[in-house]
Amino acid sequence: MTTVEHAPAEVHRHTHGPGCGHDAVVHRDHVDYLHDGHVHREHVTDDGVHYDECDKCRCAHCADSCAQCVCADCDCPTCNHAMCSCNGCADACANCNCADCTCPTCVHAA
Repeated sequence: MTTVEHAPAEVHRHTHGPGCGHDAVVHRDHVDYLHDGHVHREHVTDDGVHYDECDKCRCAHCADSCAQCVCADCDCPTCNHAMCSCNGCADACANCNCADCTCPTCVHAA
């Protein structure tokens, strides 16, 4: 069994989405919304929808979110800028759509 840590964000008075007024960033298999210095992602449960704070970069010298991290020497497995290691692919793991991807950090959106 895998335990998923959730960090609920403050209560929202609107639903994030196109036209909501917040910048959207595709981060791996979900969309993050940049909201007043925070990065929120939708979390759907049996009780409804709320927003969680998205992952923080795990690099020792970074204080940014994984959706926005630009550390040149980043080794965080959930950061958006990890590059696909497949032969012939030159895209970020967040954008990779190789049908036969073998990269251990790529997570293709369903």
